[in-house]
Amino acid sequence: MLDNPHVAVTAAQQTAVIRFTIPREEIQKVMGPAFQEVMDAVAAQGLAPAGPFFSHHFRMDAKVFDFEVGVPVHARITAAGRVLASQLPATRVATAVYRGPYEGLGPAWGEFTDWITAQGLQPADNLWEVYAAGPETGPDSANWRTEFFRPLKP
Repeated sequence: MLDNPHVAVTAAQQTAVIRFTIPREEIQKVMGPAFQEVMDAVAAQGLAPAGPFFSHHFRMDAKVFDFEVGVPVHARITAAGRVLASQLPATRVATAVYRGPYEGLGPAWGEFTDWITAQGLQPADNLWEVYAAGPETGPDSANWRTEFFRPLKP
């Protein structure tokens, strides 16, 4: 389910995002339209994405998701409506690649968290996932790839 879990250091990355604090069950309703809104705002400023879509979760709660969705960009954007400039952090992370349908993300994160703990590492409260290849690449979800990033406590 997970490819190549390991520890790495990320570089800071400028992003264009929309932030949400919503009930967990609403996530599927907001993500698609939010990605389109971000893309429209980025394009309106003459920019292009510098990588694939991502979601950055600031804390894990069983009922409420506090997160932002967006794309990396090469230059800081100007706020436009709900779309804001943000940044993925430069930090030490545990990272891995999940291959499969989005419905399997929950169990894959559980497996990844178990791997982190087994290494004697302590995860921070936040995490992000990058949707490297999804439905836009074809209907076979076995080919979809989601990159996991979990910052680590010192």
